[in-house]
Amino acid sequence: LIISPKRSGNFLLRSSVVADGGALPVEFTGDGAGVSPPIEWKGAPAGTKSFAVIMDHLAPGNDMKCYWTMWDIPTSVTRLPKAAQNIGKLGPGFRGALGYEPPHSQGPGLKTYTIHIYALAASPRLEKSQREVTREVLLTTIKDSILDSAELKVTYTRPGSATNGKQGGPDGKRKGDPRP
Repeated sequence: LIISPKRSGNFLLRSSVVADGGALPVEFTGDGAGVSPPIEWKGAPAGTKSFAVIMDHLAPGNDMKCYWTMWDIPTSVTRLPKAAQNIGKLGPGFRGALGYEPPHSQGPGLKTYTIHIYALAASPRLEKSQREVTREVLLTTIKDSILDSAELKVTYTRPGSATNGKQGGPDGKRKGDPRP
């Protein structure tokens, strides 16, 4: 499910550890501690009743993978600290775990992940258990109550994945490869 929510440009999302379009530090990936990155937002429109956060990635074959689904974030909250806990409600990522599932993409090359923040006119009314509130369920539920949205795109390349169109490291070699 891909939606095109209102984006005024006045509602802004940022992180103290990565700029928009920048490389996500390894600490926030499956190759590091795997904790959620700190994010903060400002400029929510009048009438906002709650916030929701989704982090996703469009994988090859138009396969949308979700790494973070959070909703019922109170309007008094305008930031999530590193390794955020006990704020809002958490749904499962694409692997099925509740909460933040760190990027740990397979395959070579740079991957782009998008963190979305949604300012909602109402708290989502979900009839399902948290474990059943996937990205798709949440977006279907909130799409008509989104007052504004913002996003932060981050990138990640797994160590040892292809760079500059070559396999392996910067010199094109794989670890342990005896070839010159």
